[in-house]
Amino acid sequence: MRFRPGDLVRVDGCASVQFGGDRALTLRLVAVHLDRPTFDGWIWLTGYVLDAAGLATAKRELFVQCAGLHRLTSGTAPTRCEAIFRP
Repeated sequence: MRFRPGDLVRVDGCASVQFGGDRALTLRLVAVHLDRPTFDGWIWLTGYVLDAAGLATAKRELFVQCAGLHRLTSGTAPTRCEAIFRP
């Protein structure tokens, strides 16, 4: 899956263990860094963390697994990663 600036993604424990549980976040991408060296399947992203109202609260640079990112639409409610967090 390709990601581009403007995409809205959910970053949780599926993307990186540091975002597991209540540390998951919703991110509006401003840059996808394809020129940086990474491990296969990982990517550097820059974006704004959004709160529950959709307002930007912080700018972050993240190193995450592409396969673990969840693309959202503006009307999609953020969800937890079911592969790791089972109810």
